Amino acid sequence: MKKNTNTYQQAIENSNIVSKTDINGIITFVNDEFCKISGYTKEELLGKNHNIVRHPDVPKEHFHILWETIKQKRQTYKSTVKNLTKDGRSVYLNTTITPILDEFDDIEEFIAIRYDVTQEVELKKDLEKKDKELKLLNKTLEMRVQEQTKQLKELNQNLEQRVEEEIEKNKQKQKILFWQSRMASLGQMLANIAHQWRQPLTELNLALFNMKKSAVKNEMEDISKYYNDSKEIIANMSQTIDDFSNFFNPNKEKKKFDLKSALEESLNISKKLIQKENIIIKKDYIDVEVFGVSNELSQVIINFLQNSAHAFNKNNVKNRIISIEIKKIIQDNHEFAQVLFLDNAMGVNEKTLDKIFEPYFTTKHQSNGTGLGLFMSKMIIEKSLNGNIIAQNFKNGLLFTINLPL
Repeated sequence: MKKNTNTYQQAIENSNIVSKTDINGIITFVNDEFCKISGYTKEELLGKNHNIVRHPDVPKEHFHILWETIKQKRQTYKSTVKNLTKDGRSVYLNTTITPILDEFDDIEEFIAIRYDVTQEVELKKDLEKKDKELKLLNKTLEMRVQEQTKQLKELNQNLEQRVEEEIEKNKQKQKILFWQSRMASLGQMLANIAHQWRQPLTELNLALFNMKKSAVKNEMEDISKYYNDSKEIIANMSQTIDDFSNFFNPNKEKKKFDLKSALEESLNISKKLIQKENIIIKKDYIDVEVFGVSNELSQVIINFLQNSAHAFNKNNVKNRIISIEIKKIIQDNHEFAQVLFLDNAMGVNEKTLDKIFEPYFTTKHQSNGTGLGLFMSKMIIEKSLNGNIIAQNFKNGLLFTINLPL
């Protein structure tokens, strides 16, 4: 029986941090694990008060409760205790202190068995800190969403006012077409916003899930990675709000703008559609400026992109390519910037090609289009940008040619 007792004692000492003190708290025994975690040798510890490893951050009240529990009540004390090592490091130890009684039921000594939980405590603190930062980021994002929503409402009111002004300038039919086109454009933009946010929301949810899974496994490096990924996703979502608010700004005046930037803006806004439909964009640009409102030209290109995506699906095209080119031409002794937009979506029936710019004409199912897109695109090019636009079948696709005066 004595052999089994020694075996148990040896097992405990090899796997735990063990110390003994007399009734006055003077250390009478420490095992190797105690020396290892504290940084002191046995010679430095034996005969010393246990306060040698006491951390100054721990309130005195904790030690009053400890001594009351083990000495006066003669009960076992359990707690997570913060200790200070010889080299000044803080360690956290799950501690169980038990009073040992002699045959007269008097306290003979105290034995303390501990195990190191420093990594778990630090991980918990780090997660709590990151949780506060994420909550702050989320609160900030909510405030920005509210602010941008307010601005969008104001912009929408201004847009309605501009529509009313246009109604006064045009015939009744043109008024109705303009209003319907604006509302269709707004619907398309809202759909683009949904596309822009759907994927990052999924990525954010996955990053938070992975962060939680890594926390369970104490994988600090992965936690930091997923935490930084989450902050980057939130920042990009916030930037998306700014991008679309700027695009909808109705107060943009006609001025010189970089043609390449307007085309890139339309591609950026439509990037989720391009990715979803697996469309390859080929670009051949030169630097040239034209006069007008840049986001109106961007709306024209967005409409072309959406029409091409529909045609790709309708004609079951596998290798989907759209080419966009900018160049300069001379026409009737005048210099023009020319934009060429070409897809390989099988083109349009020659019998209907000359009708595609007419109002309400559409090759789509009624539920998928109003027929106003190309009509309004032609109006923007001719009335707003003082240019011209033609459409023609070219090779295995449809080619739009836009000429804008320099």
